[in-house]
Amino acid sequence: MTDLIVVQQDNQWQRLKALVLIERQNLTMRMQMRRFTRLTNAFSKKIENHVAAIALHYMHYNYCRIHQTLRVTPAMAAGISDHVWDIDELVGLLS
Repeated sequence: MTDLIVVQQDNQWQRLKALVLIERQNLTMRMQMRRFTRLTNAFSKKIENHVAAIALHYMHYNYCRIHQTLRVTPAMAAGISDHVWDIDELVGLLS
C-alpha cells in the first residue's frame, strides 16, 4: 500500500514540475515578446507573422542567448549545438 502512495506522489510531483516549467516558459515568452501584450504596435495581424516571431524568439532563446544559471545556451547544455550561435547564423537559416 505504501508503494502505491509513493508512486502516486511521485507522479503528482512530476506533473507539478512540468507545469511549473511550462508556466515559466510562458512567462518568459510574454515578457520578452511584446506581441503577447495588448495594445502594442508589435501586435501580429497575420498568423504567419505571429508564428515566425515565436520561432525566431525560441531559436534566439535556445541557441544564441547564454543563460546565467547554465553558463551556456540551452542547446549547448542539451548537446544539440557545440557553440553559441550569432544572429548571422540564425538569419542564415531563413534564406
